[in-house]
Amino acid sequence: MKSIKRFGTSICLSLSILATMTFSVSAEQMMKLGNWNVHYIAFGSTFLTPEIAKAYNISRSNYSGVINISVLSANQGRAAQKVNISGEARNLLGQAVDLKFKEIVEGNAVYYIAQIDYRNEETYNFNIKLKQGNQSQSLKFSQKFYVN
Repeated sequence: MKSIKRFGTSICLSLSILATMTFSVSAEQMMKLGNWNVHYIAFGSTFLTPEIAKAYNISRSNYSGVINISVLSANQGRAAQKVNISGEARNLLGQAVDLKFKEIVEGNAVYYIAQIDYRNEETYNFNIKLKQGNQSQSLKFSQKFYVN
């Protein structure tokens, strides 16, 4: 149990570092959708250490990306939200890939992780559907991936 907690802390730290790196290049990757603040990031899987990738069953490859979505209440408490999530990624040629998200719960944090294969300098347009009870929202963003 202790090692799982350590890995959980490690993935949170890794994702925070990646988010910081991304935010320094562009604006914060957060969108207010209805009553939610939806944080999102897409990055090459090789940014994760082998131990973290193994702990969360994430394939590490120069040609594989990770999409991480977290949904927080926009209210005062900003509590993590569990949602039904599905999505699609479409490259610039119009080829679509269905995203298969897995939920990761670590204490009070909830993350949704999916993977996507890509080629060097390939851009994907993401369309993510989020649903909880009567609330339904769409998150749309683009990401260009590079091979290390």
